[in-house]
Amino acid sequence: MSAYVYTAVRTPFGRFNGGLADLRPDDLAAQVVRAALARTPGLDPAAIGDVVWGNANGAGEDNRNVGRMAVLLAGLPVSVPATTVNRLCGSSLDAVLVGSRTIETGDADVVLTGGVESMTRAPWVLPKPSRAFPAGDVTAVSTALGWRLVNPAMPPEWTVSLGEANEQLQERFGISRERQDAFAARSHQRAHQAWEDGFYDDLVVPVDGVDLPRDESIRAGSTPESLAGLKPVFRKDGTITAGNASPLSDGASAVLLGSAGAADLIGTDPVARVAGRGASALEPQAFGYAPVEAANLALARAGISWSDVGAVELNEAFAVQSLACVDAWKIDPEIVNTRGGAIALGHPLGASGGRIVGTLAHVLRERNERWGVAAICIGVGQGLAVVLENEGAR
Repeated sequence: MSAYVYTAVRTPFGRFNGGLADLRPDDLAAQVVRAALARTPGLDPAAIGDVVWGNANGAGEDNRNVGRMAVLLAGLPVSVPATTVNRLCGSSLDAVLVGSRTIETGDADVVLTGGVESMTRAPWVLPKPSRAFPAGDVTAVSTALGWRLVNPAMPPEWTVSLGEANEQLQERFGISRERQDAFAARSHQRAHQAWEDGFYDDLVVPVDGVDLPRDESIRAGSTPESLAGLKPVFRKDGTITAGNASPLSDGASAVLLGSAGAADLIGTDPVARVAGRGASALEPQAFGYAPVEAANLALARAGISWSDVGAVELNEAFAVQSLACVDAWKIDPEIVNTRGGAIALGHPLGASGGRIVGTLAHVLRERNERWGVAAICIGVGQGLAVVLENEGAR
């Protein structure tokens, strides 16, 4: 039995402290749950066998199984179960993979997947003291991004910042600042053009009570020359800047999956088949390169090779790691992120996997391509990938 993508939807992605800053993550999640069901009005919500939701932080308003909270807040029947998965940046892609396996095993005919993150509203946390009333100061730690409350048993080379890890990747592969800035400028230009072309009109739904018609981080006028003027962030003589890395973001995404036979339940035809999955892991500081093997595994399980692939959605955590992956795959860069990537669109950790799956399914239809790959790098040294097949391609 195969699993299929029936519909995908997401919110616009907001900047840190931007247009979505006032919305709780569980409310954001509930909005895309309702939006996914609005796209499939023939589906009885009670027929959803499970909800699998991605979330990376889970330290604040998204705590206590935000997937279940979204189901309840969205007004679905209380009989609809839900779980929340955490594979950091890959959480909602992991949700898609888990949901597709659930369908393939016959445990459910319809599974709603997705993810959410409000990096703006991620709280500061205080560790509990080992005994009551310590005399010294206690430091509050931000949970928005990166390592926190690090276990001292971890080797220090594993726990460097995400930016430093990617500067190390730059040294390893010799990827120039100029290439990174050109890649980032292209991301902004393609994302802007996609909105101008109406590509995202069917994928992105407005958020109630918020005037945010488009992804908030897109800078249409970005050029390699303008980005070249930005200072490095992580090393004085480094190559990574705020312009060639993804921004902190808020947002949510949803992907409705079903079996082939679920078309009658859902009331619409599927848009793509889940054909292969892959997960890989490396040293934590090499996380940016982990999608390479994840995608290779997914292709092998789909029974195809890179020469068959017509579209790639690679989450752009950093331009340098994206370029390292594209170089390793030896693919045409022109098929990668044809409608912009996370450097421009934003990267709300728990929602990005659902975004790239939904975008890939629509790009395959737009370009009349049969095979596509969605891949994402994940902090602490992991990567995930999925192969989609557009069975209607000619």
